[in-house]
Amino acid sequence: MLAVIEKAEDVGYIARYDRPLKHSVEKVWAALTQNDKLAKWMSNLQVEDLQKGGTIKFDMQDGSGTFMVMEILDFKENSVLEFEWGNDRVRFELYPTPDGCLLVLKEFINTLTDHTSKDLAGWHVCLDIFSALLEGHYMEFPKEDWEKWHDQYIASVKQLQE
Repeated sequence: MLAVIEKAEDVGYIARYDRPLKHSVEKVWAALTQNDKLAKWMSNLQVEDLQKGGTIKFDMQDGSGTFMVMEILDFKENSVLEFEWGNDRVRFELYPTPDGCLLVLKEFINTLTDHTSKDLAGWHVCLDIFSALLEGHYMEFPKEDWEKWHDQYIASVKQLQE
């Protein structure tokens, strides 16, 4: 399901992905925050200090050894993880449900750019990989899927700019 993208007061835009998961909050939280699990669905990220004010590193993976250090802006164990994402913010929220939990990913986007649709497609595919891993299936980043979703997010972003 495509992220819902809306104009929002004070932050520019919010892209929201809702993923119902048939796994406990604790299992999903571990996949979000433990580096050995995180590396399997978002290999660029590495948690350095898991607390509010702590840091997450983003490995550019371009051969330069360059990392972006991103501050953790909000943190509640098994519930909320929010961190800087360049000029924007990314927030994961977990809500228990009778069947497992609801994972909500929000990207707070200050300004729509040519890169916005790429990020949105990237999060979409990473969440697909994340869901597959929770089910016990490892998958490589599917570039074809990313291209398909990217085309759809280009259209979504264009609608917001009209």
